[in-house]
Amino acid sequence: MTATGLNPISAADLKAMILNRGELALLDLREEGTFGDGHLLFAVPMPLSRLELVADDLVPRRDVPIVLCAGGDGDDHLMTLGAERLSRFGYRDVRYLKGGLAGWAEAGFEVFTGVNVPSKAFGEFIEVQYHTPHIPATELQAMKDRGDDLVIVDSRPMPEFENMSIPGGIDVPGAELALRIHDIAPRPETTVVVNCAGRTRSIIGAQSLINAGIPNRVVALENGTMGWHLAGLQLDRGKTATFPALSDDGLKRALVCADGVAARFEVPEIDAATLALWRADPSRTLYVLDVRDLAEYEAGHLADAKPAPGGQMVQATDRYVGVQGARLVLVDDNGVRARMTASWLIQMGWDDVHVLADALNCGPLVEGPHAPHVFGLDDAAPEMLSPQQVTALMVGGGAIVVDLTDSRDHRKGHIPGSRFGIRANLPGNLSAIPDGSKIVLTSPDGVLARLAAADALLSGRDVKVLDGGTRAWAEAGLPLAKGLKDGLDETVDVWYRPYDLDEGNEAAMQTYLSWEVGLSQQIERDGTARFRRFAAASAAGAEGST
Repeated sequence: MTATGLNPISAADLKAMILNRGELALLDLREEGTFGDGHLLFAVPMPLSRLELVADDLVPRRDVPIVLCAGGDGDDHLMTLGAERLSRFGYRDVRYLKGGLAGWAEAGFEVFTGVNVPSKAFGEFIEVQYHTPHIPATELQAMKDRGDDLVIVDSRPMPEFENMSIPGGIDVPGAELALRIHDIAPRPETTVVVNCAGRTRSIIGAQSLINAGIPNRVVALENGTMGWHLAGLQLDRGKTATFPALSDDGLKRALVCADGVAARFEVPEIDAATLALWRADPSRTLYVLDVRDLAEYEAGHLADAKPAPGGQMVQATDRYVGVQGARLVLVDDNGVRARMTASWLIQMGWDDVHVLADALNCGPLVEGPHAPHVFGLDDAAPEMLSPQQVTALMVGGGAIVVDLTDSRDHRKGHIPGSRFGIRANLPGNLSAIPDGSKIVLTSPDGVLARLAAADALLSGRDVKVLDGGTRAWAEAGLPLAKGLKDGLDETVDVWYRPYDLDEGNEAAMQTYLSWEVGLSQQIERDGTARFRRFAAASAAGAEGST
């Protein structure tokens, strides 16, 4: 693969950069589903379709070294457009992987499938390193049948829990476990069972409680809700049970546990003055990450802090941090969640992770959700239409709505008659729409549609944008349809999980779980991960890395 006018880097030189452990943003511009079919271990998915929406959050420093990658032959347009956009937005050190993924493989280097692979491989490493105890679904059911003293804590975010859960379980997202468990299971005789959808968050969640030193027996549910389903057991749907309010005694005990974890895993702490110096340092990439629950974040957070709920941060680090070797500062209200999360990032191999002491008193707090900076939005000025205007245009086929949301969300709810499309494929995919039809672009909030309108207008088509996107349509009381029919593109924009599929779920679950277990060996072959081995809880200090 060659990309005219761009600076290439060979596979061997890129691997040397990765091993050097300096700052590096390795960005894959393909759609997530295609990315999941094969990619470099530390590549961060940044689809060209969404680049303007996520680049500033993932890569905040403009002169950090960036290497773009894609599949190989046929992806020159991704490299060219991606580099052009990043350069226009102020990024100054942009190269691309010569030969793409194909060239990487030809050089004899490992290619990984799936998504969030470093985190998932880390979970398998932890289970082997610490012999994290687990039980199969049938044993848990037998314990429930006997009336054993137990609690089932689900370490996923509430939307995932609500979608499917183990009967009798409560939702306690990963970073909350060490903070909340003393109120959830105050009796040391109570067995604590930690589960997630598959393996990673079950393993990390259970080991978090074990590392915290709680007196209870703690086990991970082997293979999570997928293992439960494969055992022929029924899952609950629509449940919202969660943890009780934090008591004074629960917080006191959690702080003691977090102190022990911080000492064992050498978690450093900084003050507000140090953070101010780091904010002013142009030579390093800094992420200030608030690891609390999203509702707490929105109630008040530091102005430059981004939401990164701790359990999800460990489960999918590449969704929050796009620069390897960056400096991470974790923020919460009392230090428990920040220290627990930091302990895992340190074990994962992040060398510059710190907890901000007394974080919420280190500056004025800002209320409301995170509002990412969107590149190019000020330059996007298409004709905007209200939901009522779009409805009128659609009568008699006078307008076709193209939905640029991801295909998973399109299936859940879309404007009736709209057609799913991938923004990066514009304007080519519009050729399936008759020339005489007006085209109305939509996206969840209309932002991506506004950005995409400039791409679509290059085709000479009559393109407009639904003001406020599909959300505005729904808020206007207009109907939504489900499913996906007559899409303009294949659904390669999303990496579908086994439980997202309409059929073949069991086989897909078995394949997925086997894939997770096999990551440990592949990580060893790759040789670029630096997972750290720490001594047993009774000893101190690190023993090495892998």
